[in-house]
Amino acid sequence: MNQEKIGKFIAECRKKKKMTQNELAEKLGVTDKSVSNWENGRNMPDLSLFKPLCELLDITINDLISGEKVAKDKYQEKLEENIISTIDYSNKKVSEKNNSIGIILIVFGIMISITALTIFPSESSWGSIYSIFGGIVSLIGVSRFSKKLTYGKRLLINFGYFILFIVMLFLIDYISVVNIKQAPRFCYLKETGDNMIIYKAPLYNVYRINVDAKNEYYIVDTKKIYTENTVPITPFNRDKSGIDNIIKYKNKYVGNNSNDGNLISNLPLSEYGYVFEVDSVNFGLTIDYHITDWYINENHYLEKALLYNSVSIFSLIDNVNELTFNFSGKTYKVNRKQIEEQYPNYGDIFSKEIEKNNFNKYLENKMNDNDFVEDVFNKIFNN
Repeated sequence: MNQEKIGKFIAECRKKKKMTQNELAEKLGVTDKSVSNWENGRNMPDLSLFKPLCELLDITINDLISGEKVAKDKYQEKLEENIISTIDYSNKKVSEKNNSIGIILIVFGIMISITALTIFPSESSWGSIYSIFGGIVSLIGVSRFSKKLTYGKRLLINFGYFILFIVMLFLIDYISVVNIKQAPRFCYLKETGDNMIIYKAPLYNVYRINVDAKNEYYIVDTKKIYTENTVPITPFNRDKSGIDNIIKYKNKYVGNNSNDGNLISNLPLSEYGYVFEVDSVNFGLTIDYHITDWYINENHYLEKALLYNSVSIFSLIDNVNELTFNFSGKTYKVNRKQIEEQYPNYGDIFSKEIEKNNFNKYLENKMNDNDFVEDVFNKIFNN
């Protein structure tokens, strides 16, 4: 069908009938803009309008599709051509409509999945349910594009798309777990251990330590090398206070306020607020915490934090000689010599450089041993 030719023919016939576009539109139950689009060749009337349009313009459907008055001697020939042309046009319209619906379903399905991953918390199973539902909706959209293919190709394309969609959901979930530090949405098993929750996903495990506490942290075990008994556990937020993070604040001199402040803010107790002051004469560091000491000492948390902070600061700031920790009502003081002599295996943690494995072995892991903490704390801070 030549849309431009047909449009000019419609305009010519309308004018012969002395009708405006608006009048023709009213009689057909369409807008005058639709009539204008027909006459300008931008689109065609709907097939259901062919008969009433031709009756109003006093032409045949054969004339309309031909875009001109058909001579009687060529009527049969043009009729056959126009039947084929109409079938092609009808198939094209059906295909376009089918493709439009397919695109809408694909986009809608993807939006459902994105919204589900955004709105629902990672702990909620609804996020994974709705995101997979979105994948199914988008798959229906893809299947509309593959209708003309053979059964084998349709099956391959549809199955491949759905698998790719699920893989993308798992990848987005994994990236969120690693970067945002949250529970995986697509885990097949959830186990509750001692002060932890274990999420088992298809390709990795996630350990959520110190559940719902200020010092909660996650360990993503991609190699599946840990168990509940071997996973690194510390009473502090390991993502912040672990040696892998705080080692970047290693410095030769106390008094670099930016570095000192960053180090303190990543160590335990900083969650309660603090200010600090540097004694450049005696190479000392005083930290005033905005909390009462006994108020936070459940399960020896204060003692563990002071030991951990002391060993960490003396290991990371080379020339600091003494530390003072002030709380509402009480002060704790310690110097480098006390730590070097009284803290077991300090020489293994730090000689010229920090040994990360030894740091974890002799400091981080020891904070889980209440008897060890109490004994060493009394030797260092109460003598």
